[in-house]
Amino acid sequence: MTRIDFYHYADDKLRYACRLAAKAAGRDSRLVVYSPQPQVLAAFDRLLWTYSATGFVPHCRAHEAIAAETPVVLAGGDEGLPHHDVLLNLADEWPPFFASFERLLEVVGADEEDRQRARARFAFYRKRGYDINVNAIGEA
Repeated sequence: MTRIDFYHYADDKLRYACRLAAKAAGRDSRLVVYSPQPQVLAAFDRLLWTYSATGFVPHCRAHEAIAAETPVVLAGGDEGLPHHDVLLNLADEWPPFFASFERLLEVVGADEEDRQRARARFAFYRKRGYDINVNAIGEA
């Protein structure tokens, strides 16, 4: 069963997601970053290029030929994913294919709107019997 981790109260949701992506890449883990919104993936892509002045987070889009060898893959759906290790959800809804992954990461912003959407995802997972780990990363 998929292990689910929520990271609450991120001041900058995309920046914290970059931190998780960099951590995964540094541990030789493989991560799929999901959002059905092209503008979110584009913003995340740009942020990965500038996240660290001293490091680089290797990443590409799921449709690219190098996706199978790249630690961080950006995807707008589940077609052609190179692996099913860790999924980082940047969408407002639960990813319809999350159960095919070993682990799911959910980053929750500090604003009330994002917290409400996260509560709905949390309830969805809990209702289906998933164990959920909660990590507070900022101030409530």
